Amino acid sequence: MVKTFVLDTNVLLHSSQSLNAFRDNNIAIPMAVIEELDKFKKSHDELGRNSRRVIRALDSLRVQGKLSEGVSMKNLRGGAQGRLRIVSAGNAGNKYWQLLESFGWDSDKADNRILVAALQLQAELTEPVIFVSKDINLRLKADMLGLKVADFEQEKVEPERLFTGYQTIEVTPEELGKFQRDKVLEKLNCTLLPNEFAILKAPADAENFALARYAGGNRLTALNLADDFHIGNIAPRNPEQRMALELLCDPSVRLVTLLGGAGTGKTLLALAAGLFEIFERKHYEKLLVSRPIVPLGNDIGFLPGGKNDKLQSWMQPIFDNLEFLLEGSNRDPKQNPERQLNNLINKGILQMEAITYIRGRSIPEHYVIIDEAQNLTPHEIKTIISRAGEGTKMVLTGDPHQIDNPYLDASSNGLSVTVEQFKKEKIHGHVTLRKSERSELAALAAKLL
Repeated sequence: MVKTFVLDTNVLLHSSQSLNAFRDNNIAIPMAVIEELDKFKKSHDELGRNSRRVIRALDSLRVQGKLSEGVSMKNLRGGAQGRLRIVSAGNAGNKYWQLLESFGWDSDKADNRILVAALQLQAELTEPVIFVSKDINLRLKADMLGLKVADFEQEKVEPERLFTGYQTIEVTPEELGKFQRDKVLEKLNCTLLPNEFAILKAPADAENFALARYAGGNRLTALNLADDFHIGNIAPRNPEQRMALELLCDPSVRLVTLLGGAGTGKTLLALAAGLFEIFERKHYEKLLVSRPIVPLGNDIGFLPGGKNDKLQSWMQPIFDNLEFLLEGSNRDPKQNPERQLNNLINKGILQMEAITYIRGRSIPEHYVIIDEAQNLTPHEIKTIISRAGEGTKMVLTGDPHQIDNPYLDASSNGLSVTVEQFKKEKIHGHVTLRKSERSELAALAAKLL
């Protein structure tokens, strides 16, 4: 049965492709949504870009007829049917406005005008009308008014079922011993994905285990890195960190995603591997580090200085980790870590870049680290990854449960979506880090708070 979906502004701002997401069903856009899109269209961020894309798409449909009467979206959707119309909230004082006023709701508020338009459409049509919004509070209000409601879930994943990058496999003591001796195990009884890891355990000996990596077919092989592998003063402290370093130091894996809570070492490991791959193995020419500029809590306003001065505050966590890594290196013992860091920046080997300025670039032969990637939308992640030129490796790190972007959550952020979409690709590898190694206090905070 054909349905009509009434779209809230935040759906269109979240994804400019949302107009194409409802197959052969119809779409209704309240006039209040058009007015809100107009407020965003001059913005230079992702919301502004999505607003402009939606407005241009609507303008391309306008030539087919009056949007107030409804036009076919066949051309916009690549052959799929469905009609789009723009609807109004009607005259003030009608029964739906009176209903909202009886609740004490402000009639001048755009959200309430959107709800009135949806109510009128529901009374007008015989087909099901569903109000779609990413605003939880507005969905609650719509449900209270008797509207069917839904979240926009085209680009969502289930956080609890998110790919971890490894699984525990039970083997016999004989199989475990054979793998530890021969470094190969054949004839698996489970399904693994490319570059997925296996923790091999024999039930009779819980303390003894081995780490393996899926090599295709029915075959597991030992990790490429030695058990005692370390980078300067950094050595993996748990199996997950060792698996992460295996991916970070493998040139054949062009995209690495690392998820983990505070103190699990995802950023420190990525930076350590980047320096190692550039200076020791010579696989890349430069290290580029970036992170989205999304504040935690209230913003402190504009920062003084040029681009590099402004980035200094946002990149301080990166500088802290780099200074710690350089402090343990023997590359130039006559210089302190801060001076070594400045030398790397002055020589152009280490680059700090704002996400804003990555668009349009082509980045070859770089080791690129995008920290706090959970604050990026799927489209922003797509834009960043598509900048990779020949010989470039991309590393995305973040914690889907620490999101500061008000339009994203653990299931809709770009990092989680990337993990799920790329998990079957041979050039991608992923590890979820679970154990905090920063300090006992940090581990307890991550667990209890």
